[in-house]
Amino acid sequence: MSNSFYAPDLTQRPPRSPRTRLGGYALLPRMLDKGRATIIGKNGEYHYNCPLDQHILNFVGIDAEALKAELTKGHGDEEVLTWINTNAKNKRHPWEIAQWSCYHDHRGPDSDAETMGFFMEYAGKLSKTREDIRTWADVLDLDDYVTFGGKA
Repeated sequence: MSNSFYAPDLTQRPPRSPRTRLGGYALLPRMLDKGRATIIGKNGEYHYNCPLDQHILNFVGIDAEALKAELTKGHGDEEVLTWINTNAKNKRHPWEIAQWSCYHDHRGPDSDAETMGFFMEYAGKLSKTREDIRTWADVLDLDDYVTFGGKA
């Protein structure tokens, strides 16, 4: 690890929103925050290479452990993005990235009863009155906000 290694302390603040973009990719900045925090043991309740992270890893064709090894070098977001674009098995056009990211901004729970029930229970634990929580990004942003002291 370089002396200038930066990692967020996710016991003190949440990772970036799943809607935040890097290179046009939604989810990527959040995953990088979780990966860096995991490296220094400050990931709190957040998990690197969770099912959400696997969406972007699969989309670009990058191995989670290879990316984590790259993160240990202390590179900033732009350097990591360059590494991802260079090493991705699935080369993507900007329009594909934009469409994929838009999908993830608006992706709600699958319509099967089990997934819908999990989503409703998850959102219900965070707020009994919010009717605007419809997507995974909505519920993750709300969870981050409530976890660090916000009122739903």
